[in-house]
Amino acid sequence: MIGLQLGRWLRRACSLAICLSFWQMASTLKLDFGVVTFSNVPLPADVASAGLEFFHSPRLFSHVVSSLERVFAGYGIAAVAGVTLGLLIGRLRFAGDFLQAPLELLRPIPAVAWIPLAVLMFPSSELSMIFITFTGALFPILINTVHGVENIDPRLIASARSLGSTRSAMLLEVIIPGAAPSVVTGLVIGMGTSWFCLVTAEMISGQYGIGYYTWESYTLQNYPEIIVGMIVIGLLGMASSAALKAVGAALLPWHSKEAKS
Repeated sequence: MIGLQLGRWLRRACSLAICLSFWQMASTLKLDFGVVTFSNVPLPADVASAGLEFFHSPRLFSHVVSSLERVFAGYGIAAVAGVTLGLLIGRLRFAGDFLQAPLELLRPIPAVAWIPLAVLMFPSSELSMIFITFTGALFPILINTVHGVENIDPRLIASARSLGSTRSAMLLEVIIPGAAPSVVTGLVIGMGTSWFCLVTAEMISGQYGIGYYTWESYTLQNYPEIIVGMIVIGLLGMASSAALKAVGAALLPWHSKEAKS
């Protein structure tokens, strides 16, 4: 078991080393592939130097905390709303007929398109950015919850009814546990999209945040700091998604065993 885990970590480290080596070579030689050029891409060493400077800067705390607050606020509201609406739409035909059409109409609208309306609707830019994060996370959570409810084995529901299960018992003991793996998947995907949408909003409306830091670096032509911002966003998104996966695995041990077998 330890050998398998070590092998996985070695493969991951090897893949990162290959990517860094290609980046170093392409930036050093200023490779130009026609549609893609590395002429202005900074070297990994320059990015590492800018990263160390940023991590020792007092700006780090302000930018990271601002982004985390916005993500957790918007994502938390989206998680509650998405799971609740998903259970209603997946379980009640009336709710599905009433809610699914407008939600499907809103779902393809990208986060960037919501920004002007969010600025008009909310009195502060902070609330508008939280709203953008909410819209990004809502639909993956909602769709996966609906999918999980609709794909519960009908035999489980029939068995519960034959045993005299009440509606509340059916919901708590059959529907929610049966849909839980899909709900967790939606929560993990929603966390990733919430970070994507937050960064887009911060680039336009923010004064603090990792997205604002990345955009500010571009406008000031501090190219290494652009990549530092991108890496920080990736690390925060990866860490938050990994935390959700760990919580999901702890709450659904039977599903984790089935996935590994």
